[in-house]
Amino acid sequence: MDYESLKAARNDIVRDGADFAAYRRPGELIDSGHPKVTAYASRIAGEGNDRERALRLYYAVRDELRYDPYNTPMRRDAYRASATLDAGHGFCINKAGVLAAVCRAAGIPARVGYADVRNHMTTRRLSELMGGSDQFHYHGYTEVWLDGRWVKATPAFNRELTEKFGLKPLDWDGVADSIYHPFDLGGRRHMEYLAYRGVFADIPFEEIHGAFRHYYPRMTRLQEELPPGGMLGGDFGAEGADEKGRKS
Repeated sequence: MDYESLKAARNDIVRDGADFAAYRRPGELIDSGHPKVTAYASRIAGEGNDRERALRLYYAVRDELRYDPYNTPMRRDAYRASATLDAGHGFCINKAGVLAAVCRAAGIPARVGYADVRNHMTTRRLSELMGGSDQFHYHGYTEVWLDGRWVKATPAFNRELTEKFGLKPLDWDGVADSIYHPFDLGGRRHMEYLAYRGVFADIPFEEIHGAFRHYYPRMTRLQEELPPGGMLGGDFGAEGADEKGRKS
């Protein structure tokens, strides 16, 4: 597959041809009907209108699930929302899937989207595993249907992580899109959006797997080889705090 040809300037291209009903029902990986997902959504969402409930779900997924780019095995079952809730951590793709799943479980339509971004502050270890790159292909975010329109939410970086990197936490009000900040609190370049990969009713695992093999062969091979319960190791937050300390 020519993964470069899948890039687009628009962020609203429905790549899988899904209809609106698909954003309400469970998918294979956005398994919003799983008992663990429905229980989590019921516990967190509470009462109120869709925006109020979606905000509670956003902040819970953002902060209760640790951002971890290393230790999700490159297997389809590891990308299920219920599996990510069990693990307690996940990559941006996993966490966006969880937010979509718990929103659907709470009766709020949601879908996932992907963008290519350049993280000017990625850590040395992660960049080395990615072949020296600071580009993150298929960065995952969530779109939630509120007040008759799609609103972007990006639950990837938990608050503890942003504090270690010196970043402003990515808040969300359910009205404006919540996407990564271009600069950190000290004015350094942080995140740059380069292109979009479309929106989907479910995580397009095979496409993402193939793209990661293409763009990040070493890291993907290591994640493919992880045994059940195995860990690649690494603490992205600790790495960020260490590198920030050396530069200050």
